[in-house]
Amino acid sequence: MPEPSTLPPLSLYIHLPWCVQKCPYCDFNSHALRDNLPEELYINALIDEVAGHLPLINARSISSIFFGGGTPSLFSGKAIGRLLDSIKQQAKLAKDAEITLEANPGTIDMQHFAAFRAAGINRLSLGIQSFQNEQLKKLGRIHDSQSAARAIGLAKSEGFDNFNLDIMYGLPQQKLEEALADIHSALEHRPTHFSWYQLTLEPNTLFYQQPPTLPEDEALWEIQEQGQALIKDHGFDQYEVSAYSHGLERQCRHNLNYWQFGDYLGIGAGAHSKLSRLDDHKQLIVSRFSQVKHPKDYLNPEKRRCAPQILLPDDLIFEFMLNGLRLTDGISVELFEQRTGLPHSAIAEKLQEARKLGLIDCKNQQIKPTERGKHLLNDLISLFLK
Repeated sequence: MPEPSTLPPLSLYIHLPWCVQKCPYCDFNSHALRDNLPEELYINALIDEVAGHLPLINARSISSIFFGGGTPSLFSGKAIGRLLDSIKQQAKLAKDAEITLEANPGTIDMQHFAAFRAAGINRLSLGIQSFQNEQLKKLGRIHDSQSAARAIGLAKSEGFDNFNLDIMYGLPQQKLEEALADIHSALEHRPTHFSWYQLTLEPNTLFYQQPPTLPEDEALWEIQEQGQALIKDHGFDQYEVSAYSHGLERQCRHNLNYWQFGDYLGIGAGAHSKLSRLDDHKQLIVSRFSQVKHPKDYLNPEKRRCAPQILLPDDLIFEFMLNGLRLTDGISVELFEQRTGLPHSAIAEKLQEARKLGLIDCKNQQIKPTERGKHLLNDLISLFLK
C-alpha cells in the first residue's frame, strides 16, 4: 500500500436551513420560516464557525463551495457576498473554485440572480422537481411550471452559463409519458447539468406518515430505462446514479468530491464534516463531526459543537464504497488506498464475493459496478457492511 503523500481535495458545504414551507417528501434539516429571516445573525454565526475550524483545515485550499438547504435563495446576495468575502479572507479559496447555490424558483427574481452573480456565485442548482402544476401541488412546491421556466430564463439572462436542474420521477400516480415530458421540458432549457432521481418515502416526512400512491416497481423500471435513454439522446453523460452532465467539464465538482471520498467541511445548522490528516507517523486519520441541528441552537455560540470522531477501518470501507460505487465508472484501487489509508487486501474478500454475484467488474485495478450491480446497488453496497 502506498503511503498517503497528499490529503484529499477539500470542499466547503454551507447549510442555510430555512424554507417558505416544508415539502412533504423532504427529510433534510430544513425549517419553515415563521418570522423574519435572521439573516445577519446567521451569517455572523457562519463566519465565526469558519474561524473556529481554521486549525482543522490547516491552510488547505478549498476547491468548491456549495450553499444548500433549506432554501439558500431566501438569503440576499449581499449576505452571501459578505460570507464569501470573509471566507476568502480567512481561508484559501482556489482561483477556479466552483461556487454553487441552490435556488427555489418560487423565491427568486432578476435582482436576486444579479446579486448572487455579483457575490461570486458561478453555478446554480434550480429545484424544479416537475413542470406539471398538479404534481407541484402534490409535492408542496411554492412555484408553478411558468415560474420555473421564468426563473431558468432569468438565470441565463444574468450570465449563469453553468446550472443544474433538479427533476424527480416516480411521483404520485405518475405515468411514463408524464415522466418523459418532464425530461423534455427540462432539457429544452439547455442546462449544463441534470439531476434526475426517484422520489422515495423517507422517515420523518409527511409522505412517510401519509403515503401517496406511487407507481409500481415495473412502471418505475420502465420510466428509468426510457428516461435514461432520452437523457442520453440529448447529449448528456450519466456519471453517477442520478447525475448527468453535458461534457466532463460540467460535472458537479463539489458532489464528485463526495463520491470520490474527498474531504469536506460543513458549516451551519446540522452540517456534517469529514476531514483527513496525517499523524506523526504519516498515517492517514479520517474523522467526522456534525453541528447542532436546530437553527436556534446554532445561533447560540455555547451550543455549537465540534467533536471529531475517528473513523475505524470498517467504517472507512463502507463509507468509501457507499459513495464510490454510485459512480458510473466506479473507483480505482489506488483511490481506495489513498482516501482510506487501508491496503487493497482489506476489501479483497468482499470484492471477490461481489464479482461472484455479478455485481462488479475489476479490470485494470478499477472497481466498477456491472449493469446488474447498478440495478442492485443497495445489495452491492450492503456487502461492505462490517
